[in-house]
Amino acid sequence: MKKNAIIIGISGASASGKSLLARTIIDELGSKQVAVISEDSYYKNNNQAPLEEREKTNYDHPDALDHDLLIAHLAQLQQGNTVQIPIYDHSEHARCEETREVGQHAIIVLEGILLFVEPELRELMDIRIYMDTPLDICFIRRMKRDIVQRNRTLESIIQQYTTTVRPMYTRFIEPSKRHADIIVPRGGENRIAIDMIKAKMKELLSGYNADA
Repeated sequence: MKKNAIIIGISGASASGKSLLARTIIDELGSKQVAVISEDSYYKNNNQAPLEEREKTNYDHPDALDHDLLIAHLAQLQQGNTVQIPIYDHSEHARCEETREVGQHAIIVLEGILLFVEPELRELMDIRIYMDTPLDICFIRRMKRDIVQRNRTLESIIQQYTTTVRPMYTRFIEPSKRHADIIVPRGGENRIAIDMIKAKMKELLSGYNADA
């Protein structure tokens, strides 16, 4: 069966440059045929639980994510259908009522820390890219992001990093690197890697347009 969308997965540690790589590629391609979906959008909907309980959730464990819904949405996108992507509020640890419509794209760029852990999810990806960025760099980036964008205290960031982020990286994320087709050192600012990936995406888009 012919697929109507090509899926490119970008994984790696938190703040390794996944989003930067995805945005850079999309901005430079300048194509409306490419959409970016974040795995973060698929955190399970625990809106009914008190905030204090939601704050204690281990968001770096695969169980925190609704991968079944993500897999179902990706399958729909590959068939050329439109889906409603959840919108997640990190400051409240809750899904928003509104959603984001995605569909009719030739390429879906999927980015997230645990994308390569689930076999069924991996099998949907046509290209798997792993961002291999030093953990100290990742921690500094994460600290700046969480303070500015997610209104978190330095103490809470350090506690979360030492209790869940780093241990889950060692347990799940780093071992998933073996499933990658391409490993990108130095994060999303690796110009050579960006140019190579962008060239491959242009090739895929050209083939898609030729078949359209």
